[in-house]
Amino acid sequence: MKERITVKIGSQILTRKDGTLDVTRMSALVDQIAELHKSGVEVILVSSGAVASGKSEIKVKSKLDTISARQLYSSIGQVKLINRYSDLFHQQNITCGQILATKEDFSTRRHYLNQRNCMSVMLENKVIPIVNENDAISVTGLMFTDNDEMSGLVATMMGCEKLIILSNIDGIYNGNPSDPKSEIFKKIDITKDNIEDCIQSSKSSTGRGGMTTKYNIARKAAEEGIEVIIANGRRDNILVDLIKGKDVISTHFIPSTKKTTSIKKWIAHSEGFTKGEIYVNQNAKEVLLGDKAVSLLPVGVTQIIGNFETDDVVRIMDEKGKLIGIGKTAYSSEKAKEVIGKNNKKAIIHYDYLYIEK
Repeated sequence: MKERITVKIGSQILTRKDGTLDVTRMSALVDQIAELHKSGVEVILVSSGAVASGKSEIKVKSKLDTISARQLYSSIGQVKLINRYSDLFHQQNITCGQILATKEDFSTRRHYLNQRNCMSVMLENKVIPIVNENDAISVTGLMFTDNDEMSGLVATMMGCEKLIILSNIDGIYNGNPSDPKSEIFKKIDITKDNIEDCIQSSKSSTGRGGMTTKYNIARKAAEEGIEVIIANGRRDNILVDLIKGKDVISTHFIPSTKKTTSIKKWIAHSEGFTKGEIYVNQNAKEVLLGDKAVSLLPVGVTQIIGNFETDDVVRIMDEKGKLIGIGKTAYSSEKAKEVIGKNNKKAIIHYDYLYIEK
């Protein structure tokens, strides 16, 4: 079976200090992706850079609000970005295709499967999918934190073995990366390492996210069996060296060996799409957090918050308001309220559609 990977390239890698597209770096990364593609590796590329590209193409007549500026720059910049990718891959005799997605495209199972089918057909026909957020319309509360979040969703959805996030630093450090005393975390074991307090929260000037976002996305993807690597996209031959297993300075998240179904993977990444909250008592919490897979029964429910329909995704909370898990409900909020605390009723969330945060 072919190895399948998702590669995420951040804005800070693709743009120069003046905001223009760094064509030299972009060309070098395309050359590496082309080499992997020709060796049989299936590559899905999640690329930022549209907004930054658009800023260098037009001078606005008056000051724009944040949303209008994002819409204008991304709509112009996305054309420039994908044309450049198309030209560079064409020189390698490789066809690429564009997929513009919004967070809402992942919010329902039907949209999720349609998107997965589209990318699967592309890969089967040796077309490299280039994915970016559709910034021209994705300007509501349902925006991705940044393309790091999207890359985690794509890697999970497509069953990738690896997710490589290329940043402008070598990985995650135990202090400020610019401090010579700081050391890099070469390997992170998600089952025992807890390094949130070490992570710098600063963001790049061109991107929306930061290292905290990268860590959270990497951790979740690793929990679902994907090896995640955070590395410096400005290092020569970085992608090829990583795939060949060379000793490159980077941070590796050790993937879980626990098997997770496709629908549970979708649910795991659906926290941003939830329509309501189900609160449970202490007994139900202990059962849900145990080693055995169990369903959420009405008898353990204490409160229903929000309005949701059957098959919507909801958050499961303990009595203190802490998130326990996420699941696809078999009840509407109205019906769920009718069975709160009752015995001998069907499960509100069946264990096949329940993801527990541990």
